[in-house]
Formats: sequence, structure tokens, C-alpha cells
Amino acid sequence: MVVRAGRFRPMQDPKPIRWRDLDLDPIHWAREVLRVLGLALSRIWGRDVMLYVGGVSFFALLAVFPALAIIIGIYSLLLTPAVAAAQAENLAQLMPEGARSLFESELTRLAHAPEQAVSAQSAVALVIGAYAAHRGFKALLAGLSFIHDEEDQRGFVGFNLMALIVLIAAFGLLFMMSGIFLILRLLSSALHLRPLEGVPWVQSEWTWASLGVVIGMTLIYRYAMSRAPVGWRASTAGGVAAAILCLCMSSASAFYVDKVAQLGATYGSISAVIIFLIWLSWSVNAIFLGGALATEVEIALDERPRALVEGPRAIPLKVPSSSPES
Repeated sequence: MVVRAGRFRPMQDPKPIRWRDLDLDPIHWAREVLRVLGLALSRIWGRDVMLYVGGVSFFALLAVFPALAIIIGIYSLLLTPAVAAAQAENLAQLMPEGARSLFESELTRLAHAPEQAVSAQSAVALVIGAYAAHRGFKALLAGLSFIHDEEDQRGFVGFNLMALIVLIAAFGLLFMMSGIFLILRLLSSALHLRPLEGVPWVQSEWTWASLGVVIGMTLIYRYAMSRAPVGWRASTAGGVAAAILCLCMSSASAFYVDKVAQLGATYGSISAVIIFLIWLSWSVNAIFLGGALATEVEIALDERPRALVEGPRAIPLKVPSSSPES
């Protein structure tokens, strides 16, 4: 009898897949896509992944409002607090309508607060937000490593350092994408520049948010999900899928809370918090599904290291043969 540690994966063809060797039959491609999607869904269909989703959502809820105060504090150094609040309100359009009241009240308070108070609050929020965001990214990376069947885990120092690097990079990417979005809005409205004025999707917060998710999740799937870098094709496929799924989850959660579940009658004044948590958890599920898809695409393209595909070396166990005395 042979026992293998970890999850069983079928043996892969050692020859890498090349474009000239691909079967261009559309039926074959459809079957292959459905097979990969089915395997990706099976990776996140379990209670363990559900625990990671809950952890990421909880720490994201703790970090989002300190992060909002930090962003407005940084923008206030360059612009007026009112313009900074208007910029953040545009980004709030990405969440369901029922949860926007949380942001609108906070943005109104920050926009009318003195500049010194906003700067002081940003300093305090930096400590609280950094702690919550670091724990949230640790939960995210732990969940992605679990989905990826990572056997060679990072040590305590390496894991915390990687989470810190991802946190700083994610905040920098968020600031850069929101800055580009704000600059395009200001240029198109103040200077009436064309083609910026006549191209609605260039000034849409959905466009830049989707592009930011694609770039950010592609880099996370490639460098942070596993100690060995994931292939670019697999990580890019996962990043694109995560962005599309996040947009779909935003629309689905908005439809759910507006048309299906009457959360206001059940939860009363805290319904906005519940709606926000639903949106967060569904978005985190989309990110984990993107990681599962990147893993399965990596296996399908035979770009995954052999040790991760086959698992640890099989250990033969001697089973005592039955004897007449037994």
C-alpha cells in the first residue's frame, strides 16, 4: 500500500504545452475550460477556505476606515479636503448602494473637519489600519497558500515580511490608481481635453479599479501565493478572472441586498455594516477563486514544479500478510 501526504494530483505530461501543439478544436477547448473551472471550484469548496474568507473580511472591515482617513489625509496635503472626499466618494461607487451610507457619513465628517484634525487622525489611523491590514493580508496569503497546496511554507519571519511587502505594494497601487483617476477627472473637466472628455470609460472608477485588481492580483498570485513564482500565463489568467469576478460579485451583492434580502427590516440601523460584510466576503471569495484558477491553469500548462504536482515522495508501507494463525 502506498500513502501520499497532501492532496492527490494526477500525473502530468512532462512535455510543456506549446501553442503549435494545441488542439484548436472548439469542443476540446470548451471541455478543457469547464474541467479547469470545475477543479478550481473544488479547491475553494470547503470549510477551511470559508474560515480564511471570514478572517480576511473581518480584518478588511477594521482596516478600511483607517485607510480612508489616511488617503484623505495624504490628498489633503495636495488638495483641499473637500476634493479629497469627493475623490473617495467616487471610489465608493464600487460597493452596493446599501453600504455607501457608511462611507458618506465618514466622508462628510472628514471633509468638514479642520486640516490639523484630519492630519492627526490620519496619524492615529496609520497605526490601527496598519495592524488590521497586515493581519488581513496574512490571512489572505495563508488562504492562497492553502488553495495552492503549498507544501514548502514560509517561516514566521518570511511570512510576516511577505505580508508587509504585499500590504505596502497594495496601498501604493491603490494610491497610484486613484491618483491617475483623479488627474484624468481634473484634466477633462478643467481643460476640456479630448479625447478624455468624450470617452466615458476612461473617467470611470470601474475601469481603474478593475485594472488595479488585475495588476495587483496577478503580482500576488505570481510572487506571494507560492515560494516558487507561478507562471505569468497562469497568474495573469487568475488576475483577470479575479477582476471580472469582483465586478460580478459587486453587482450580485447589490442585487441581493436590494431585491432579494430585506436586511433593513432584520438588522435595522446596522444593516449597512451587514451589507458591507456581505460585499467583502463575496469579493474575497472571488479573489480566492482567482487563485484557485491560477493554480489549475498552472497545472494544465504543466508549469508547476514537479514536487508540488506529485506531492512528497511516496512512502511504501509494508502491510503484514495474513497468516493462518491470525
